[in-house]
Amino acid sequence: QVQLVESGGGLVQAGGSLRLSCVASRTITYVMGWYRQAPGKERELVARIYSGGTTNYAPSVEGRFAISTDNAENTVTVYLQMNSLKPEDTAVYYCNAIYPGRGAFWGQGTQVTVSS
Repeated sequence: QVQLVESGGGLVQAGGSLRLSCVASRTITYVMGWYRQAPGKERELVARIYSGGTTNYAPSVEGRFAISTDNAENTVTVYLQMNSLKPEDTAVYYCNAIYPGRGAFWGQGTQVTVSS
């Protein structure tokens, strides 16, 4: 079983910044991502990064959020830097890791609240 340990999140005013972190097991190939789920809405992809460095962003966060990774010997930490936050960014944010041949794994979620 793969454990994803998230940190960060909290309450911030509109226009502010937050950084989320997630530590996961490192493999040769992986896809690491951040998803979010607002009340009454479906979980949606925010950003993801492939082990080769390719990144994808949801149109709503393009230019404001940045996903990156920091590789250690046995772990990878994936960051989500969130700038120019808006009230509509309020949601529970989940870290996701996909390991080819092993499946997909989720973090426990961290609340991000942006006040207007």
